[in-house]
Amino acid sequence: MPQQAKASLRMLRITSRKTRLVADLIRGKDVTKAEDILRYTDKRSALPMLKVLRSAKANAVNNHDMFEDSLFVKAIEVSEGPTLKRFLPRARGRADLLRKRTCNISITLEERSGK
Repeated sequence: MPQQAKASLRMLRITSRKTRLVADLIRGKDVTKAEDILRYTDKRSALPMLKVLRSAKANAVNNHDMFEDSLFVKAIEVSEGPTLKRFLPRARGRADLLRKRTCNISITLEERSGK
């Protein structure tokens, strides 16, 4: 089994549904291409995902002695994190429940063989 490098981010205050849209853009791409895509994507979750991707790349190069040019995004997973529950005051003494959702991002990089 080839070596893999991982990085993750927990408790990102963006919903997992919105973050998965950005994750789908870079799944299976080379790291340099994925960085370019994230740098020019106009979504709020693109910047935190770029930071996680760069962290995984640094883990691969520094901890696992992998070559930066041959790395690609093997897996990217966006899961739901804990939901923060808040109350919003409404008319006539009532209150509505606000759900501030969070998500967890984990990225796994691997080296492409035989280029």
